[in-house]
Amino acid sequence: MKDITSEVSRAIQHTKMQSGIITVFIPGSTAAITTIEYEPGLVEDTEELFERVAPSGREYHHNERWKDGNGHSHVRAALLGPSLTVPFENGKLSLGIWQQIVLIDFDTRSRERKIICKLIGE
Repeated sequence: MKDITSEVSRAIQHTKMQSGIITVFIPGSTAAITTIEYEPGLVEDTEELFERVAPSGREYHHNERWKDGNGHSHVRAALLGPSLTVPFENGKLSLGIWQQIVLIDFDTRSRERKIICKLIGE
């Protein structure tokens, strides 16, 4: 899990737009974008939640077909989804005081990830 709030904020500042929406998207089927209070306890709670909901130690039909052992990664990413849209005003994200935008990479092996940001506004 990685806090990407500052990177998303820089995307807005780079355009010089003052108000609108930004959509943050992660290509791929084993990673997701969401918001969370990014602090160690909640990061650990979130990891434990996903282990309960889609355990890594069980078999998945995906694993039977592809033999890559990341069926749980696909299921977890599908639960959250690959994108998030956030409004912004005065060139700043309209997030709550304890709310950060995070990328969660559920895959079992290292991957290079590219985040796509698209803005609509003025």
